[in-house]
Amino acid sequence: MFFVEYKKIIYKWRGNMDKSLTFQDIFKKSFTQVDHFGKIPISQVVICLIITAIVASFIFYIYKDTFRGVVYSYSYNISLFVMSLLTSLIVLTISSNVALSLGMVGALSIVRFRTAIKDPMDVMYMFWAITVGIACGAKIYSVAILGSLLVGLAIKLLTNYKVKNNTYMFIIHYEEKINEKLIVTLQEVQYFIKSKSITRGVTEMALEVKVKNNNTAFVNEISEMEGVIDASLVRYNGDYAE
Repeated sequence: MFFVEYKKIIYKWRGNMDKSLTFQDIFKKSFTQVDHFGKIPISQVVICLIITAIVASFIFYIYKDTFRGVVYSYSYNISLFVMSLLTSLIVLTISSNVALSLGMVGALSIVRFRTAIKDPMDVMYMFWAITVGIACGAKIYSVAILGSLLVGLAIKLLTNYKVKNNTYMFIIHYEEKINEKLIVTLQEVQYFIKSKSITRGVTEMALEVKVKNNNTAFVNEISEMEGVIDASLVRYNGDYAE
């Protein structure tokens, strides 16, 4: 009697296992249900694009307001805005189908971007725009909004802190005989000697100086000294001169 009941339980369990979906079944289903994308409501697409555009506009504003490079690129800023929209559309399209996901990975793997981005901040903004597009495309709007607010606030604070402590490259050509007098005059500012070379009695010295409140009166004072050939002050952000 017990053996008969045990066999019934085993058969019932096997029947349930046969009816359950395995990972292979789910994988096949995702490949065959191509018409699933017709069921994405237009309202979802519109909401996704609107929220992405709002957050991308915030990125656009932060980039323009905190830019400290040589030449501001309006076209690059526009590309950040559009990049967020395109990324959100891609994620929204492929998020529910494995076939399209793999196809998109294969398509993007053959793309080669040859535009050189030298400023690390520009690379950071690009990743920020892509992150916003991914979060909005996955309909995780809270991550895109709150994350962008915190990132924007951090960039704003750190950029303003750096502006208050302006760093410049000060390049002087002078006769070697006034070297001691020049060093005494430079005591008015905080400086670090970056390089010094002497050619036929003429010395070229490059200094990294920190200027507070944009007070550059020392440049005029040094340039008027007897024995100074020329003096140039160039803004420096640690990577390149501006």
